[in-house]
Amino acid sequence: AQVVESGGGLVHSGGSLKLTCTMSGGRMDSHPIGWFRQAPGKDREGIACITISGLARDYSDSVKGRFNIAKDNARNVVTLQMDSLRPEDTAVYYCAVGTPWFATDQCLMPNQYGAWGRGTQVNVSS
Repeated sequence: AQVVESGGGLVHSGGSLKLTCTMSGGRMDSHPIGWFRQAPGKDREGIACITISGLARDYSDSVKGRFNIAKDNARNVVTLQMDSLRPEDTAVYYCAVGTPWFATDQCLMPNQYGAWGRGTQVNVSS
């Protein structure tokens, strides 16, 4: 399975964006999916993840209460709704597909994921 991110852009502080992760060669309802981001000079950070069933989700403390991850199996996509954006949310955002050894309690760790998209840039101005 391969994934492609879309929906990035420039937004003012306090604004919203919705990112979409589209899968080809597979079905979203057969894979756990994670969203990550990487700002210049910083490590890749796991920010949201959702299990195969879509019933369990987890978020990093940095985005909890502001971001929401959801699966739309009919469209074969996973979305990341981002509200109350801050300048420190500026980064390249990636979605990734969970590996066969995926552990739900480690779903924000990059090593739980195999296929990665190329990323979409999000810029939040102050």
